[in-house]
Amino acid sequence: MANVLTRLARTIESRKGEDEKKSYAAKLFKRGPEKCAEKFGEEAIEAIIAAAKGDKKNLKEEAADVIFHLFIMLSSRGVTLEDVLEELERREGKSGIIEKQERGKS
Repeated sequence: MANVLTRLARTIESRKGEDEKKSYAAKLFKRGPEKCAEKFGEEAIEAIIAAAKGDKKNLKEEAADVIFHLFIMLSSRGVTLEDVLEELERREGKSGIIEKQERGKS
C-alpha cells in the first residue's frame, strides 16, 4: 500500500510545469503555493465534516483528497515525501508528549 503513496508523490512532482489544461496538479502548481495550501485546507475541512457526521464512505473519499492535496502543498514548497518520512522515522518510538517538548511545543 505504501507504494501507492510513493507513486502518487512522483506523479504529482512530474506535473510541475505541465499543461494545466491536461493536469489538475499542474493547474494548482501554476496558481502558487498559497492556493495549494488553501485547497489542502478546504479538503481537510471536508474530511472533518465527514468524520463528524460518521459518514465512512465520504470520509474515505475525502481522506484520499486530503492526502493528494497534502502532497501538492508539500511539493509546491519543495518538501518531498522522503522529507516527511524521515521526520516520521525521527519521531518513531517516542511519546508524542516528549517529541513535542523536544521541539519546544506544548
